[in-house]
Amino acid sequence: MKADIHPKEYRAVVFQDMSNGYSFLTKSAANTKETIKWEDGNEYPLFKLEISHKSHPFYTGKMKLVDSAGRVDKFKNRYKKHYDKKTD
Repeated sequence: MKADIHPKEYRAVVFQDMSNGYSFLTKSAANTKETIKWEDGNEYPLFKLEISHKSHPFYTGKMKLVDSAGRVDKFKNRYKKHYDKKTD
């Protein structure tokens, strides 16, 4: 293995699924600006996720995909003129 290619700043980080509030603590080198107080009383860096295994349709068995960024609406608004012409 090559030397000095892996990050050295591994630390405990809380990852939080923003669609359902599920959080888990693990080691990571992800850069974060926010912190959160964890169950053990310590404060850890917080990394926000849009989707995790607790909200992903493949793992939950539900076919509902959470679109927190509004990508579908943005697409529809951007191509509304083309879509309206096609339906006429």
